[in-house]
Amino acid sequence: MAVRHRLIRKPPDDVWEVLSDPVRYGEWVVGPSQVTRTERQWPAVGATLHYEVKIGPATLRNRTVVRRCEPSRVLELEAHSGPLGTARIAMELRPWGEHTLIIFDEHPLRGIGGALHNGLLDAAQQLRHRAMLRRLAQVCEEDAAGPEKRRLRAP
Repeated sequence: MAVRHRLIRKPPDDVWEVLSDPVRYGEWVVGPSQVTRTERQWPAVGATLHYEVKIGPATLRNRTVVRRCEPSRVLELEAHSGPLGTARIAMELRPWGEHTLIIFDEHPLRGIGGALHNGLLDAAQQLRHRAMLRRLAQVCEEDAAGPEKRRLRAP
């Protein structure tokens, strides 16, 4: 099981605003290159986010379904990665003074990923999660800088 945490220098409502915007997933999630569509109102339970993952010349079309949602507190997702199977992704937001402690927990549920789950896979996920939480903190904290700073970073 790969569990990581990060302190984000924004209150939980501000972090939730980023998590609840499906268009912004490509800004902080490592893997998806483009969100292609959503079904139902994200992040309501049952809402689905469809996206593409590019691995070299190949493009995979995956989806993530919301399994549990407690606004500004908990978001639990099930990521469907085709033949690799599914994974449970849980994000818990805890107030930490005026900031947010996010606890990120991911583990395989079904398919090849679950069958081959081991310590080496967990170590690789830790690297991915470190990058992802760094990106999430950056997106959340830069939002406070206003549109001028965001425009300067835009490609």
